[in-house]
Amino acid sequence: MRGQSLLEVNEICKAFGPTKALRGVGLRVRSGEVLALIGENGAGKSTLLKILSGAHWADSGQMSIGDRPFRPSGPSDTRQSGVAMIYQELNLAPELSVEDNLLLGCRGSGGGLLIRKRQRPQVLEALKTVGLGELSPTAIVGEQSIATQQMLEIARALVAEARIILFDEPTSSLPQKDVARLFTIINELKDREIGMVYISHFLEEVREVADRYVVLRDGENVGEGKMKDADDDTIVSLMVGRDVKNLFPTVPHSPGEPWVKVQELTGAPYPKKINIELRRGEIFGIAGLVGAGRTELIRTVFGLDHASNGIVVVDGKPIAPAIGERIKAGFGFISEDRKNEGLAQNLSIIDNLTLSRLTDYTIMGVLSLKRRKQAAEKLLERVQVKYNASDQAVSELSGGNQQKIAIARILHQQSDILLMDEPTKGIDVGTKSEVYRMLGELAATGKTIVFVSSYLPELLAVCDRIGVMARGELRDVRKTADWTEEEVMKVAIG
Repeated sequence: MRGQSLLEVNEICKAFGPTKALRGVGLRVRSGEVLALIGENGAGKSTLLKILSGAHWADSGQMSIGDRPFRPSGPSDTRQSGVAMIYQELNLAPELSVEDNLLLGCRGSGGGLLIRKRQRPQVLEALKTVGLGELSPTAIVGEQSIATQQMLEIARALVAEARIILFDEPTSSLPQKDVARLFTIINELKDREIGMVYISHFLEEVREVADRYVVLRDGENVGEGKMKDADDDTIVSLMVGRDVKNLFPTVPHSPGEPWVKVQELTGAPYPKKINIELRRGEIFGIAGLVGAGRTELIRTVFGLDHASNGIVVVDGKPIAPAIGERIKAGFGFISEDRKNEGLAQNLSIIDNLTLSRLTDYTIMGVLSLKRRKQAAEKLLERVQVKYNASDQAVSELSGGNQQKIAIARILHQQSDILLMDEPTKGIDVGTKSEVYRMLGELAATGKTIVFVSSYLPELLAVCDRIGVMARGELRDVRKTADWTEEEVMKVAIG
């Protein structure tokens, strides 16, 4: 029955050492609706979902499914209770077939054995429901697109007969057309009276898909209600604990003379004969669809990817393509893959900040740990990172604070030309606002910023000029005031 309570969470608390991640959190999930779980990075959203999925245990509090107490001993127990978790980082076995992935963790269909013939119809029905009716059950998952793998995660939940599905940033790696496809499927799941919890940092996305919302801040409930009754300013104010009148703060800066020139830069398969002239103190945005070659372009400019032709010139001098030479010339790079490339997750905050430049803290080859720590903590204060100790592992920080560490690293490296690939990906509205302010301040000091983003509102609000890429080519470059979202998309789709 639609609207019936499926899951109730009351007074859940969870601490990791001295850090209290959850402080008496509660929510209710109902059949046939989507509950948006909203909050800044570090607010406790993912921790709560991990408790619901059985990955973590709550220190105290109560949960129930229907009229039965719910305290899962692990992910398998959660799955058997009708709860499925879809993580931001896909949780599939890429070497196995579609069918094997969908049946992983399911009960056997005969004496503990997996009888494919009996379960194949269920697999096919799930694939059809998520729009993959043409996909062979024997196809290898690792050979499918990210969007298809995301749909397979949902199909696996359907095969497991989940009544409650938990989504943690499901659209973070999806192009817009696949986001629309996901929302269509979510609406179909609502018609099946499945209850869903949905985490996203995009308020326009939450507004489109959710019926109700709960806002967490510092591990506590601070607000809830019907989505249609709340405006964005109210929700953002609840998230950050203050009025946020300007989500896109602008810092006055004036682009100066041309400084960096990219000439005929070509890679395999992308980029294709790129020509750009960048100015001192300029924020240059790069828009385009996923796969347009934006990432390949700035990786090639930095020297991470091989250039088959073309040169990069700084202040009139051609720079050799080796990464070391590009760094010496003032280039700094932030990868869109924060987990695997942007930071060394097993190292400390201070190591991540300083290892790319230790010269200021060494005398005759001896490293002064005290001087390094003092400099690092001063930089952490400058970029407003929330942390317990500078020697804690960077993996213990929230996604937003990790992103600030990535930005602080290239500042510590004393880079003057900042190549940033999706620097606000996966971080909350409040932290995004701080990043935009930071970019403006850096431009005001004369630094040149290349800002790649799939989120057009931030490019249009923050950048001085925007170039649009399609199929590896830079199709058009204009002053930001001369662009609209519609014009950008027209160029992006060719």
